[in-house]
Amino acid sequence: MATTRTIADINQKIQAGRATVWTLEETKAQVAALGLKDAAAAVDVVTTGTFEPMESSGAVINVGPTDPPINIRECYLDGVMAYAGFGAVDLYLGASQAAAGNRWGDTSDSEGASERGGGHVIAQLIAGKSVHLRALGQVSDCYPRATLDISITRDTINQFYLFNPRNLYQNFIVGVNSSDRPLLTYLGPLQPFLGNAVYANAGALSPMLNDPHLRTIGIGSRLLVGGAPGYIAWEGTQHFPLQKRLPNGTPIGPSATVALIADAKQMQPEWVRGCYFSGYGPSLMLGVGVPIPILDEAVLQGCAISDQDIIAPVIDFSIPRRVRPSFGLVSYQQLKSGRLTINGNRVRTAPLSSLYLGQKVAATLKDLILRGDFELSEPVAPLPKQTAFLPQNN
Repeated sequence: MATTRTIADINQKIQAGRATVWTLEETKAQVAALGLKDAAAAVDVVTTGTFEPMESSGAVINVGPTDPPINIRECYLDGVMAYAGFGAVDLYLGASQAAAGNRWGDTSDSEGASERGGGHVIAQLIAGKSVHLRALGQVSDCYPRATLDISITRDTINQFYLFNPRNLYQNFIVGVNSSDRPLLTYLGPLQPFLGNAVYANAGALSPMLNDPHLRTIGIGSRLLVGGAPGYIAWEGTQHFPLQKRLPNGTPIGPSATVALIADAKQMQPEWVRGCYFSGYGPSLMLGVGVPIPILDEAVLQGCAISDQDIIAPVIDFSIPRRVRPSFGLVSYQQLKSGRLTINGNRVRTAPLSSLYLGQKVAATLKDLILRGDFELSEPVAPLPKQTAFLPQNN
């Protein structure tokens, strides 16, 4: 008889301490050893994880009302501008917003501004450290205060949660550079004359590639964000499920994305780190763990995918256009071998994501489930399957 389960069935086993949970690496080994049918009968949940730059991220912060009250309309956190166009003391701090000083000419806030940004400030707050806040207010009868100059921590503010518009790309690209000069990009430095190739996805260890048809990952799915429970809030920006796919269901380039939300006050500094790409700007390294409930053998089949069965396009960044030339498609097995052959040249490869820390995220999520501290949630709606990608052509 074929194995079938519901998420409610799995949660009952988690509550009773009887759930069988494997990390993605363990799953691939077990499927090879036991076969798909027996492995599907044995496992309830497969945990996946990634630790990579996710620049389309940011934090919602409610500072709390002041006395006298202020209606903040311009605000800097350690010299990084936060958006203040909604609510009197509500802010949104983007992870890729660069520090650039402020109108007070304060050099203490802007010191090292060329290599700091919103991601660093977010990580600083999560680590329990103090952040300098300076703000200008729109004066009115109900908000008479004009300026605010205080220090805040995660414990002295009200809400502090990440709301990330685009995370967890289902596949991405490989960047190379055929020009005669180095290029500084969102993938990091690309050396001239095809000196290196950088890939941004973890391949067979990537959460979204192990549920290629998004059967278990949807709006409302519970996951681990920065070490704290979080949820998929919506489709991510640039969500493109119509990307061409292989017969195994995996896309051949950037495809589905998700928007994530989670309480930053519960996050762990180990899994949230500010970072900076020389010549490009700041970002946020974020650990995200996604549990995949094994509802049937078909779901497990997706988790058994190997690096040799997933491909990504090699894109030449030397052409400064939206549509850049491609050197073709390569497998993640080739990428992870450390070398590619492009036009007869041997090219060094390197991952932008940390494969080691991604595996550690998956192991952390497994431990939480086994302890009964993390249950799964039923998606309230599937992610859209027909969303088109609309570029600007002017």
